[in-house]
Amino acid sequence: MATTKLMTAEDLWELGESGSAGHELIRGELREMSPTGDEHGELSASILWFLMLHVRQHNLGTVYAAETGFFIARDPDIVLAPDAAFVQSSRLRDDRDRSKFVEIPPDLVVEVNSPSDRISDVTDKVMSYLDSGVRMVWVVDPRRRIITVYIPDHTAKILTTDDQLDGGDVLPGFRLAVSEIFS
Repeated sequence: MATTKLMTAEDLWELGESGSAGHELIRGELREMSPTGDEHGELSASILWFLMLHVRQHNLGTVYAAETGFFIARDPDIVLAPDAAFVQSSRLRDDRDRSKFVEIPPDLVVEVNSPSDRISDVTDKVMSYLDSGVRMVWVVDPRRRIITVYIPDHTAKILTTDDQLDGGDVLPGFRLAVSEIFS
């Protein structure tokens, strides 16, 4: 029986921008990501804007847009590109190679669900993020107009448009009405 050689993060990088763009690496297997739709893009941009505003105002670290690859695990490699991410400045080395994938997992990850996303795939991503050291994951569900907040003990809190999204100790001082994201 033939075995398939698993891809590494380096293999993904060597595909170049045209080959690696729109792909993630899940346990050594290349997965294509479809372009997103109107609502997904608007929600992602809105969240990114609110994050950027808060992080820059308080000099907390760096916010990353979609398509930025993050090493989540090695052997087999996992490289994911969340819709938005944040890394606290204390964790970012000044001498890092900024031309390649980010070598550390983010502190905060934002994933906006698309209609084509399978629940099992979203759950698998959330678990991979948390297992790698991500301190908070926000999964935005446009259809149901909710945000599910996951933390490392694998508990989840579902927020509706009546609730406030709170950055906790990951994003100190960040509070935003969920309704503002969906407006």
